[in-house]
Amino acid sequence: STVKKSKVLSNESRKELAKQAKETKEERRAQIDGRHRYLISRLADGIDLSEQQVEETIISDDKFQLIEQFFAPSGPKKLIFFYQDVFQQKSNASLRPDGSANNLPQKNLFITMGSTENFTGTCAFFLRTSDEVITASNVSQEVNFGMFDCTNGNILQGLEFFLSQIMIPALKSQQNWGAVKEGLKNSQIQEFLYAVDKFVGTLSSSRQNIEDKIQLRKMDIDVYVRNLQNPSDYITAG
Repeated sequence: STVKKSKVLSNESRKELAKQAKETKEERRAQIDGRHRYLISRLADGIDLSEQQVEETIISDDKFQLIEQFFAPSGPKKLIFFYQDVFQQKSNASLRPDGSANNLPQKNLFITMGSTENFTGTCAFFLRTSDEVITASNVSQEVNFGMFDCTNGNILQGLEFFLSQIMIPALKSQQNWGAVKEGLKNSQIQEFLYAVDKFVGTLSSSRQNIEDKIQLRKMDIDVYVRNLQNPSDYITAG
């Protein structure tokens, strides 16, 4: 009877948790406005998901409050999403012979601080340009969207592509540099662009050095020495 009672309590607890989760999602769904719609639209376009899928993911995320903090006056300057494989255990999955759970990879979109999960897929990020409160009317001017790919964990390659193919061309075609009236002709702007180019070059060299590393393999030298009989044979083998 004790076992039956614990199962009933467990089922009731699960139902209560599910009810609370549903209520939380609906509360968050009611908060969705033009600011959220802007984020959802950019994410859907960039990651090739439907806006409905993105919305459902966002309101189900336990870090949903980071979005509200991002919109607040003087809020965080960045809001980061990862879209990558996450290992999830199915509720009916059986244990392996070694006792470990049968986890299966599934691609998920989730909000992240950027330092708590390993980055192995696609990073989508929003950057705010000022400390003003983000509203539905100014979100498209105050918030910039960007992405870079790190498939198979190749972060250097993803960052190099993002900078060299997206950011640097965008910077070099930029006409408005704020208080700097002469724009690209200004010496400080030219020094800045030179520094960015140099950084990308260093990044590329580092990546190539890592990818082109030398791997030594064990050789069977007996095949080379078994027939050596006199000094000339050794010289030839050498």
